[in-house]
Amino acid sequence: MHNFAQSPSEARVIRRSKMKNEAMKTFHESVAEPEGEGLFEMANLFPKHTGLPFVVWISYKGGAQHDVRVKVSPGPRAIPSEMISVAIRPRVRVVEGKMDASDLAALTNWIELNHDVLLKYWEGEIDTKDALDAIRQIAK
Repeated sequence: MHNFAQSPSEARVIRRSKMKNEAMKTFHESVAEPEGEGLFEMANLFPKHTGLPFVVWISYKGGAQHDVRVKVSPGPRAIPSEMISVAIRPRVRVVEGKMDASDLAALTNWIELNHDVLLKYWEGEIDTKDALDAIRQIAK
């Protein structure tokens, strides 16, 4: 092992580099969810594109250990504590969080309308642009 003298500025750079790596790890851990689906891996769909009164987040499978899901949030910001996770197979159901029955019914209608697109996107058969182009709005 070599011992090299470090100037104070070199020592600060090394400390910052270590802090940055630790911060990146912390960021990754805070963004990654237990089921393996990170918020940065999701595309959000505003109400004007879905016809729903909330934002819908769709994702591809990635390293997820669960089956296909969507998430919903009251607004466009990805705040994990405000997101509701909804499984779409074998039936639509809330798996994390709470959702009003009328909102769940509307989301179920939207999922049924876009079921094939959501599955193809989840499986990586289509990319985000294709998914966004294929998503249909529910009638208001």
